[in-house]
Amino acid sequence: MSEILSEIQNVLAQRKTANPEESYVAQLLHKGEDKILKKVIEEAGEVLMASKDGGGEHLIYEVADLWFHAMILLTHHGLRVEDVLQELARRQGLSGLVEKASRAE
Repeated sequence: MSEILSEIQNVLAQRKTANPEESYVAQLLHKGEDKILKKVIEEAGEVLMASKDGGGEHLIYEVADLWFHAMILLTHHGLRVEDVLQELARRQGLSGLVEKASRAE
């Protein structure tokens, strides 16, 4: 399943040099971090509302939007979804409490 995330990430990286008049992603990347962050916040709010409304297909749709915009933010910073997947793999099997405590040190 991570293949689709990598494929999307590759397209996002290509959009960094695309014409902003022809690509939504290129528009966001061209407008900069503040615009991207506003979209991430907006999408996170829509996830919350979809959950409050009972979840289901609407929640899946909104989480997909949130992930997509988070991936645009990663692209802005020269990072990739694989970096996040590596971090999740690192945490696999760790107690959440232990992992959180390790960051507080």
